[in-house]
This record gives sequence, structure tokens and C-alpha cells, in this order.
Amino acid sequence: MRRFVFAVPGDLATPTGGYAYDRRVVAELTQLGWDVEVADIGGDFPRPSAAMLGRASMQLLAVSKGTPIVVDGLAFGVLPELAAELRRDHPLIALVHHPLALETGIPADEATAFRQSERAALAHADRVIATSPSTARCLAADYGVAAEHITVAPPGSEPRTRTPRRTDDGAVALLAVGSLVRRKGYDVLVAALARVQDLPWRLIIAGDPTRSPATAAALAADIRRFGLDGRIVLAGAVSDGELEDLHAQADLFVLPSRFEGYGMAFAAAIAHGLPVIGTTAGAIPETVPAGAGVLVPPDDVDALAAALRRLIGDAAERERLATAARAAAARLPTWRQSAELFAHAVEAAS
Repeated sequence: MRRFVFAVPGDLATPTGGYAYDRRVVAELTQLGWDVEVADIGGDFPRPSAAMLGRASMQLLAVSKGTPIVVDGLAFGVLPELAAELRRDHPLIALVHHPLALETGIPADEATAFRQSERAALAHADRVIATSPSTARCLAADYGVAAEHITVAPPGSEPRTRTPRRTDDGAVALLAVGSLVRRKGYDVLVAALARVQDLPWRLIIAGDPTRSPATAAALAADIRRFGLDGRIVLAGAVSDGELEDLHAQADLFVLPSRFEGYGMAFAAAIAHGLPVIGTTAGAIPETVPAGAGVLVPPDDVDALAAALRRLIGDAAERERLATAARAAAARLPTWRQSAELFAHAVEAAS
């Protein structure tokens, strides 16, 4: 049986896009006949304590020689010394959702340290799996990874049959999905919505508030400051079933991210046939097909407010974008296809 160890920083059930990717790939590979041993190496990455680093090192160095090891990029990028040791006896594969240095809001000196550390760690990887062509290009251009050693295995999607939504209040139902971290641009979204209070809309934000408590508190304060308490609901982390219901009840998906290595939330919205408002940052233009959404520059409150005004006020335009989204959904990769690409990278490293 084909086997590898998948080193994950923390609980695989953590409600973020990156962990959702890891969970689904493990499930698909298991169905394909792989024996995948998930190893939780600690939840404090990419800022682990010395004790956690020691435990992670002991755990992974104890893996049987010759067994491939895949390490999620949230941890891999800060493990250059361990990567050098592991590669001596194991095929070593790095999974990069997006480079650590590109997380919004981290201090400049920390970003520099992350960039240097991740570049050094990636030099020891036999193969690198990137979740988008955009991230693959970044790794080749800025991190010294040979293009032929990179496999792009984007997240999979499952197109849904969409039924018309019926509401009694006439408000356009907006949906945003993503952890409450600065990179998602929720501060920009609330500021833009404050400028279109004259229009009928309501927003649900589904995202884990524990990833950055300071960002979550600032978001709640912004909502109060703009007097939007009755129109914006912070739903917190939701189950897969609850998220399905939120997509079914939505008219428009909006998320002004400052960067995305792929943007699983955008792909999920497209799969549900929703029109999208996003930004031109990172891999979002590759994820949101032309004609299925409106993309504005990141951190541009004026442009975002204009896009919101346009789509909230024009049902026909929303339907035109939704039609394009439904057509694009059929062309998105499936999770089985993504898992097969992932498996090819593991085999190529062995």
C-alpha cells in the first residue's frame, strides 16, 4: 500500500481553508488506496516555542526511513534545520498554501525572517506542492524553487444545483467567508458597506474569530461605530452543513482579501453559482473566472463601495454574473483530481 506521513500543525479539524484542504485531500487519497498517517506536530506554528520545535523534531525524525513525509507550509517554512535532517532519510514534500511572509499585518522584520527561513527550508524539499499557479510562480521567482519540482494541486470543488432564493424583506443577502484575520480585509468591507447604507442589504460573516482576537475585536468595534449592528451578523466558525445553508441563502459573495494563495472561499462561491465581489490580490483573479465576478484593487474602499452599489442595486447584473459562475463551476477541478495531483507529487519525490 502506498503510504506517507502528513505533518499538520495542529488539529486537522481547525476551521480554515488550509486545514479544509488538508482534510479533504487526506479523505480522497484514502479512497484512492493510500495509507496517510496524519501527524499533529503542534498548533503554535509558524511561531512555535522551543519545546514544540523539539517535540516536532523528535516526532518526525522517528518516522521509518524511506517513508515520504509531507509537511504543511504553515510549519515547513520555519523548519529549515529539521528539513535538512529529514531529507537524508525520507522523501520530503512541502505543501505551500501561500508563503508565510505574505500574511497581512505581520511586522516587517518578521516577514523578512519568514522569507529567509522558508526559502532555506524549501531548498531541502524534494517536491513542492502549491495550491495555485500564482503561488507556484511566486515560489519559483522569489524562493528559488525549480519550476520542474513544483506540482500545482488546486483545491477541488463540487458544483451545486442552485434554486432561486426567496426572501420576505427584499434585502440582498451578502455572504463573506474566512477567518477573522487582517488579510481577509473585513475592515475594508465594513467601511465600504457604511457608504451604501441607503441600499437594502444584510451581511453574514462566517469565520473563526480565534485566529486573531485583536482583528475580531476591531471588526466588532467597526460594525458598532458605523451603526451596522442590525445588518451585519458575525456567525463565527460554522459547520460544513451550516456553510452549505449560508451559500444557499445568499445572493452575493463578497470578500476584499489583501492576499490569497488560492482562495477556497471564492471557489466555493463559484461552485454554488454565486456572483462574486473580490480583489485583484494574489491568486483571486485565477480563481474567479472572467464574467463571474467584479474584482477591485485591495484596500480600495471607494472601488469596493462602487462595486457593492452596482450589484446590490442591479438584480439583472447579479443574475448575469451568477449565470457565468454556474458555467464556470462545471470547469473547476474536483477533489479527486486534486488528490491525484497531490499523489503524483508524493510519488515523484519517492
